[in-house]
Amino acid sequence: MAEKFDVVDVIRNKRDNLKLTQAEINWTIDAYTRGIIGDEQMAALAMAIFLNGMDREEISQWTNAMIASGERMDFSKLGRVTADKHSTGGVGDKITLPLAPLVAVYGVAVPQLSGRGLGHTGGTLDKLEAIPGWRAALSNDEIMQQLGLEGPGAVICAAGSGLAPADKKLYALRDVTSTVDCIPLIASSIMSKKIAEGTDSLVLDVKVGSGAFMKDLTKARELARTMVDLGTDAGVKTTALLTDMSTPLGMKIGNGLEVEESVEVLAGGGPSDVVELTLALAREMLTAAGQPEADVEKALKDGRAMDVWRKMIEAQGGDPDASMPASKFTHDVIAESDGVLSTLDALSVGVASWRLGAGRAFKEEPVQAAAGIELFAKPGDEVKKGQKLMTLHTDDESRIERALDSLVGGIEIGGEFKASQSVVLDRIS
Repeated sequence: MAEKFDVVDVIRNKRDNLKLTQAEINWTIDAYTRGIIGDEQMAALAMAIFLNGMDREEISQWTNAMIASGERMDFSKLGRVTADKHSTGGVGDKITLPLAPLVAVYGVAVPQLSGRGLGHTGGTLDKLEAIPGWRAALSNDEIMQQLGLEGPGAVICAAGSGLAPADKKLYALRDVTSTVDCIPLIASSIMSKKIAEGTDSLVLDVKVGSGAFMKDLTKARELARTMVDLGTDAGVKTTALLTDMSTPLGMKIGNGLEVEESVEVLAGGGPSDVVELTLALAREMLTAAGQPEADVEKALKDGRAMDVWRKMIEAQGGDPDASMPASKFTHDVIAESDGVLSTLDALSVGVASWRLGAGRAFKEEPVQAAAGIELFAKPGDEVKKGQKLMTLHTDDESRIERALDSLVGGIEIGGEFKASQSVVLDRIS
């Protein structure tokens, strides 16, 4: 059967900055998924989009076409309202772990279909796999049972391969053709999976700063606005918080280390920035779910969120009482002078953690559960010469030197320090 369009014509149209029609977009995504359009042709189209952009209607249709390439989940029979959160990724960003059970305390189902880390940003599934026995892969029936009235009400697991398969194929191509940093393609990639997931509402955590994908606040606002519009167009209640990623979140970076810190938060403690962002996102999710008056701070302090966490981990085969694995080797980074810690660059720390073994350079690379960095000071803290600033953890001692190299220039003492601001920089609705 003859194809409806010629891909060369579609590429030429976007190259010449013409608007793609709904029919052209639908055919292009379907033909690429079927293998009719080759990678070299889709790469050319992606570059044309990178250079010329897309308007709101085009982005919305591109997103819808990627959703249509696979299955959609349906939570309508759960007996609970659903709310989800998506982060664009950062250093020490363990917020999903305490957030999901906290929101579930209030009877809202939280389907957190999450991913793995690549490069300096950590993956939620990699963190949780540091817990002995915990498994990421669940069937749709298991997900529904965990979210239902008899389950804990929250699930953090791997997204099935059936959700937006066109996005998976296109993302891999963008990664090797320098077309990742493109707002229409970023927004449609994220939102196609989240809309296909079938949640009633979605809160986006768009990170801004050196350790984030978006370094610039203006560009981050544009991305947030685009994603909120896509969600709204699809009938999903969507809001976004722009949050600071100039310095790492919390005091522990790495898989098992971040689980430890998440449990500290669920026990009513933990670093103030992690608690602040967890509470802010919980309030957004519960407001969207119709419970704007929920006292989320109380649910953290009185143990109810911890109870849901334990049930959620046990439901996926994990042992919530297990200790996290200890690294075989450690190395302390010491302050070289007295003064105020003025800079602790998130990207430098993230790359160091990645090089220690907490992250992966390519998709199939294994990660170390015990690798990472433990911080003992944050920007604004006074430090003394000889004081321990951080401890590096790894199971491979040969990794330490390269991790230290990545910290050069990322730690400054005695420079000008700008007073710390709220973790939340802006809100888009």
